[in-house]
This record gives sequence, structure tokens and C-alpha cells, in this order.
Amino acid sequence: MPIHLIWGDDAAARDRAIDGLIQSCVDPSWSSLNLSRLDGAETGQAIQALEEARTPPFATGERLVLLQRSPFCNGCPSELADRFEAALELIPNSSHLVLVNPSKPDGRLRTTKTLQKRIKQGLDLEQSFPLPTAWDGAGQRQLVQRTADALSLTVEPDAIDALVEAIGTDSARLESELRKLSLRTTTITAALVKELVGGRATNALAVGDALLDGNAGEAIARWDALIDAGEPALRIVATLTGQLRGWLWVSLLEQQGERDVAVIAKAAGIGNPKRIYVMRKQLQGRQPKRLLSLLGRLLEVEALLKRGALPGNAFRDGLLG
Repeated sequence: MPIHLIWGDDAAARDRAIDGLIQSCVDPSWSSLNLSRLDGAETGQAIQALEEARTPPFATGERLVLLQRSPFCNGCPSELADRFEAALELIPNSSHLVLVNPSKPDGRLRTTKTLQKRIKQGLDLEQSFPLPTAWDGAGQRQLVQRTADALSLTVEPDAIDALVEAIGTDSARLESELRKLSLRTTTITAALVKELVGGRATNALAVGDALLDGNAGEAIARWDALIDAGEPALRIVATLTGQLRGWLWVSLLEQQGERDVAVIAKAAGIGNPKRIYVMRKQLQGRQPKRLLSLLGRLLEVEALLKRGALPGNAFRDGLLG
């Protein structure tokens, strides 16, 4: 297939797909002539990719033109779109134009519509590798399982949970740690993960989860881990504020008898209505007044930070004091 559209913020999975494609298409003996790596952030290189893709391969094997940060399905200017559409029918079957971008293709663009039509016709191929969100525990476990499958490893259920706890959605580190674990065995156990995989994944949402559960020690530990990792304190506060406001909206609307998740998601400013099911479980037994209290304390944390307090002191004094 002449064009391969590869997108998603799971960089490790994208790279595995690209490496597999290169290995299957390009003769290593002629890779210096038949393999091009270009950066679509530069318009000149995007145009060069179209030109090179129209050139048949030299000697044996096939030609592959890899365009990272492809502009063709995300913010494509009109002139570049014209060049793209003109080149589609000119790419020989022995050449492959690989368009790579972490963002989902913009379905409003005419280039995206044209390419999607060709994909539906079976002329081109699309592969997507989105990372699960921080609140999507099931998605994170699936990420571990997919990565293990790609590396031909068996991971026990408890080990999957341990890897999620230690790494979260850092797909590059996940692959690296799994490769390290595979040096010991092809069946990964929870005990082995705890022995060889250090650290604990965390994010601002995990701090909020700990606060919601009333677990002050866990909230402090995760806050400190984020600060030690270089996360700006005010950014953490902003994320926590948005998280608590979302919970508060869901809680208030639930009390009013609203059951339509689409209505709740719209009112709470939550893009994915499926998240409401997760939030409902989190909020069982929690009253809105507790969420209001936490929001008020977050404002105190923000005020302390803006007055120059150290992040650790601001969090403890403002939110937990």
C-alpha cells in the first residue's frame, strides 16, 4: 500500500510499527538509497517526501519515505494540500509514504477526507496508537498487555497491575522495563516487577484521587514525587482544580437526579462521557460539601505558591493544614 497513516501519542508503539514496516519493505543492502527519514515540520521536507515517494526503488526491495510530524492531515496549508492530492496517484506500488503524527488526523481537512476515502477502499493503510488517559485503569492494563505481546512476553495479571502502578502511561519506559525484565525470564511476575522496576508513576490526577479518599500521606508522597520530577507546582494545582470541579459537577447533578451521562459530561466540561461512569464510582459515599472544602483549600495552596512558599510547604499548609 503506497501510503501508511500512523498516528497516536504512544511513541514506543509507533516506533515498533515503523521498524516492522521498514524491515518488511526495505532491503538492508540498499537502505541508504531506498530509505528516507524526513521531518514534516519543515515544508520543504514535506514536499521532498512527496517527490521521493514517486520515485521507484533502486535495485532490490522497496522504497520507504518516512515523514515524521506529517502536516498532511493536521493543519495542512492549501498549497501543500494541492501537492499532496496531485501526488496520490503517482506513487508506485513499490514505494511507501509513511505519514507519522502524534495527533489524531483532523477529519475536517480535505486531505484527511481524501486519504480516509482511500483507506476505506483498501488502497492505503491507517494504524492508530493512542495512549490511555491517566484515569483509564483498564486502558493502562491493556497498554501493558499489548506491549508485552509485541515483545512476545507473558505477564501475569498481578504483574500487569504492578507495572501500571510503577510506570503508568509512559510507553517508552514500559517497553524498556519489559525488555530488562525479559533478560531474566519470558514470564513476568509481580515479585520480579517489584524487585527490578523502581519508582512509582504518578500524576496530578493521582494526587486528587488520594485527596478524595482522605489519604493525606499518599497525597503528600505523590505531590512530592511530581515536584521532584520537575512538574511546576501551579500546573499541578490547576489540574487538581479542574479534577475537583468535574467531580463537584457530577456530584451535584447526581443529587438532582440527572442520569444522562452526555448531559453531565457537557455540564462538567468533560470531553469523554464514558469517564462519567468512572467518576460515579469514585464519588460513591462522598458529599459535595467535601469537594467544596477541598476546592477552597486548593485556592489557599495557590495563594501560598504565588506568595513564594516552597511547593511542599504550600501543599501541606494550604491543603492539609
